[in-house]
Amino acid sequence: MTRSVPFISRILIFPIKSLDPVEVTNARVLTSGALADDRCWALFDAQGRVVNGKNHAEIHRIRAGFDLDKRTVSLRDDSGRGLPTVLFNLDGTARPIEAWLSRFFGFPVHLRADTTTGHPDDTDSPGPTIISVATLEAIGIWFGLPVEQVRARFRTNIEIGGVPAFWEDALFGALGDEVEFHLGGTEWLGINPCQRCVVPSRDPLTGQRDNAFARRFAEYRRRTQPAWSNPARFNHFFRVAINTRSARTGVNTRIALNDIVTTYNNAAACTALEENKRPAGF
Repeated sequence: MTRSVPFISRILIFPIKSLDPVEVTNARVLTSGALADDRCWALFDAQGRVVNGKNHAEIHRIRAGFDLDKRTVSLRDDSGRGLPTVLFNLDGTARPIEAWLSRFFGFPVHLRADTTTGHPDDTDSPGPTIISVATLEAIGIWFGLPVEQVRARFRTNIEIGGVPAFWEDALFGALGDEVEFHLGGTEWLGINPCQRCVVPSRDPLTGQRDNAFARRFAEYRRRTQPAWSNPARFNHFFRVAINTRSARTGVNTRIALNDIVTTYNNAAACTALEENKRPAGF
């Protein structure tokens, strides 16, 4: 579909934090502002510490297939440990899936659900993370990666089509400012550019790390920062996509594919659309 205005081109939900996503055509916005089922479940060790991609690279070797209508997940072990592929009920007792995961990691793992807010990295901004399709494509060019792998590395909820690379940088302002925008009929506040951890530097299927990835990314990001992006919000340049909050918490709403993204009195967003070009390359 060719569009001349910003629109939602993809919605990804990550039901179990750090595992594979599921692509959906629409998502319910919880009263907290989080998307229903996104990071609803998370893994914890016996000391209550989260078990995720930041501190356990082997998690990249788990393949997860979700059926949210049936409330099931299929887990496959790609690590060579020899665990069988098993289908689990997400809404039933957690013991069977905990047993499988404990065998995979080699230590006790517990699965906890939070159906109100989920388990976001940024608890102050639990709304969906947002990135432009063109941004993913630009990063792919930087590193010679297909866009599917860039998508798997950065794990963003909503992708925006019809805009140039890094257009989403117009959806945050100066420190303390909240930029209002709409996704269809839902109201949101853009808060800040996402600070990235070690996960994007790893192959999303094997966990193998490119030790130079963050440094190279930061240099590319610095040199291609568009005019509509606020440089004061970058204490370092290993940042991409934006964190959000709902502007109307306490209201159950939905977002869907092809919803129009609307900004009001946002000169930066208008400038980006008028230029409709990528930031300067190399």
